[in-house]
Amino acid sequence: MPHLTVEYSANLAGFPQAQVLRELNQAVAGSAEVQDESDLKTRLAAVDRFEIGTAPASRAFVHAQLRLLSGRTPEAKKDLGARIAGVLRRLTPRPEGVRVQLSVEIVDMDRASYVKETL
Repeated sequence: MPHLTVEYSANLAGFPQAQVLRELNQAVAGSAEVQDESDLKTRLAAVDRFEIGTAPASRAFVHAQLRLLSGRTPEAKKDLGARIAGVLRRLTPRPEGVRVQLSVEIVDMDRASYVKETL
């Protein structure tokens, strides 16, 4: 915990994966909500097959989901969402003629059922 997953449409050629991973981890780990930076697990997934709406216009997306153990304040969640959105807003390619949608979701994980071990 926390778990950060970023999905993006594969039509965003040149998506800077290594830089996005590095900067997202720095931004999220910089929050007081993250006690140990080594607990943060971030992954990227390019989505090859997708549809956005029903219009034929060129469209793309980037969606981030941060899963945290429950108990964070709304203000803390808003700050984390803003940190993630800021990195993605700055680093996401904007191909000519393509409308890119960016979204960030903060999700509570149930503390009572979460299991974590170091092997």
